[in-house]
Amino acid sequence: MESVIALIGADLKNVERQFKKDLESEVPLIRKVGEYVLSSGGKRIRPALLLLAAKLLDYSGERSVPLASVVEFIHTATLLHDDVVDSANLRRGLASANTLWGNEASVLVGDFLFSKSFSLMVADGDLNVLRVLADATTRIAEGEVMQLICTSDVDITEERYIEVVVCKTAVLLAAACQAGAIIGGATVEQEAALAAFGMDLGIAFQLMDDTLDYVADEKEFGKSIGHDLEEGKITLPLIETLKRCSAAERDIVGSIVEKEELESGDFDQVFALVTRFGGLDYTIHRAEEYVAAAKSHLEIFADSPVRRALFSLADYVVTRGK
Repeated sequence: MESVIALIGADLKNVERQFKKDLESEVPLIRKVGEYVLSSGGKRIRPALLLLAAKLLDYSGERSVPLASVVEFIHTATLLHDDVVDSANLRRGLASANTLWGNEASVLVGDFLFSKSFSLMVADGDLNVLRVLADATTRIAEGEVMQLICTSDVDITEERYIEVVVCKTAVLLAAACQAGAIIGGATVEQEAALAAFGMDLGIAFQLMDDTLDYVADEKEFGKSIGHDLEEGKITLPLIETLKRCSAAERDIVGSIVEKEELESGDFDQVFALVTRFGGLDYTIHRAEEYVAAAKSHLEIFADSPVRRALFSLADYVVTRGK
């Protein structure tokens, strides 16, 4: 990540300043909740992707920082809503906003961030950027509903799960890259390549999150371990395990994911199966394949410090889970 910070560290600091400016509101609670979530850490991968994509095309104008802020606003809005839907009590290692201020405030401030994002996109004035980010926002909502439909479904296939991941997670990383390409004056081929890079990187990012939900240190992961299982989310490590285990073991998993609340030993029982049948190793392998595919999309660009920084960012996505 050092190469990324070396190239865009100053811009990322300006993005942080832009957050505070864009949070201006006459309603104090909006600023309080918004600043809490936006300042609670986070990897800023989406803003970094937009900034790097624009820089890859030698863009040096003033639009990249405000648009990078917009992308993080959209992401933060989805986090606020997700934590309500998932009844999460931790986010980035801290108490989630819904734990501190309640579900109502979290949903409404999330709505504010979505609305503000569109105001800022309109102010930017580029219909192509507006189209890309608006389409991404729509697909994120579709992904959330798809995930809800698939809750506790032990028959979900890897292909169906990847569809959910594309909409729920990867599409915003793709949109960040594509928006950066647009403001950088990319050709049609370059824009498509950067969007594809972001898409495959986003899938890899989610797959590594899937593994971390089983094995990460809770303080480092920033959220409760085993929360996906408790919410009935069948992620790739478990999908692969369900393909390989016996019918009796499938029934055990099915009974656990359908519970309203996990009992003592439930997570350990599922974790033992996931480990025995190679679910985690398989998921890491698939993430590595998606990272390799992401890098291949950038072969149309000449070698440069910016391209190498994008490769480093891609490598970080996988290595953070090992």
